[in-house]
Amino acid sequence: MNPIYLDNNATTRVAPEVIEAMLPYFGERYGNPSSMHAFGGDVAADLRRARNRLAELLGAKPDEIVFTSCGTESDSTAIWSALRTQPERRHFITSRVEHPAVKNLAEWLAQNGYRVTFVPVDADGRLDVDYFKKHLTEETAIASIMWGNNETGVMFPVEELAALCHERGVMFHTDAVQAVGKVPIDLSHSRIDMLSLSGHKLHGPKGIGALYVRERTTFAPFLRGGHQEQGRRAGTENTAAIVGLGRAAQFVAEHMAEENTRVRALRDRLENGLLKRVPDTYVNGAGQDRLPNTTSIGFDAVEGEAILLMMDRYGICASSGSACTSGSLEPSHVLRAMNVPFTRAHGSIRFSLSVFNTDADVDLVLEKLPPIIERLRQMSPFWKGPSQVACPTT
Repeated sequence: MNPIYLDNNATTRVAPEVIEAMLPYFGERYGNPSSMHAFGGDVAADLRRARNRLAELLGAKPDEIVFTSCGTESDSTAIWSALRTQPERRHFITSRVEHPAVKNLAEWLAQNGYRVTFVPVDADGRLDVDYFKKHLTEETAIASIMWGNNETGVMFPVEELAALCHERGVMFHTDAVQAVGKVPIDLSHSRIDMLSLSGHKLHGPKGIGALYVRERTTFAPFLRGGHQEQGRRAGTENTAAIVGLGRAAQFVAEHMAEENTRVRALRDRLENGLLKRVPDTYVNGAGQDRLPNTTSIGFDAVEGEAILLMMDRYGICASSGSACTSGSLEPSHVLRAMNVPFTRAHGSIRFSLSVFNTDADVDLVLEKLPPIIERLRQMSPFWKGPSQVACPTT
């Protein structure tokens, strides 16, 4: 059974054009780009071309791009660089709804001598900008706020936040892993100091990411060793993956309009169809500016894990809004920060589409999912009938 893949915020299909671009680097083009001979030099030229493609997608300069292994490494590099280059500043600001790549690092910092401010969001997932502004101080080394939330798709005003930081001499970083390739980005007119991205979230390969470092930004490498990446990230370059990321940047640029029209329309049809067919169903973050491919839908009085298992029988791939699939009974920290009611948070499913999805994919979900929810609610102790859900808040 071919999967109905609606979990693109977890990872994306590698575009066929990207695979084709990468293949020579597993065979005849195996030279080390750091070598002095022409055989390695040809590969170095290919890496420069990939860097240029990614820079063009971001509206950045090629020298502002540092290749890494993933989005997590990029996030850690940015945050640690700011802390190490400003040792007198021991304050870090982030949001309550960050990806674990930032959230878990922030919690570690809070336990190890740093003061960390977690900016709240409201019931729609909207960041409290006034709270953010109020907590910027002379002790703040860096603020890190994601561009688009990986669960709800809600987008944050990162350009405004970056400007607020610069007014107070504070560095600003954004985890843009979910935003790059889905929404237009132009860093040439931005106050953002550093930006993280990941190849496998934009139809590139896994194991490759990048960090944008704005020109003249004070920077300390996370990995020290060789001279690669102009001394900013040691280690022999992953040439096949870098070339793949460059081709993926070109691919998403070519499909950006489709992402924001056809894919957005598919997302909306799926969302509206489920709201119409299934009672006591809600969109988490509805009404906010969201990534065009993402919807988080809460089904009252059912478990997200059970929904996923039953959808999987039909080859439908999505993600749960709760952490129960990892063995925890606690709902997602994102939905808890939004104060989503307990039973709705446990029954939240994230659908994330891509340019490879079709109307037939949406049709199948609209056909199969409503009966699944009805069956599960018949077994649920919380289900008391439409609009009569016993909905504990803790």
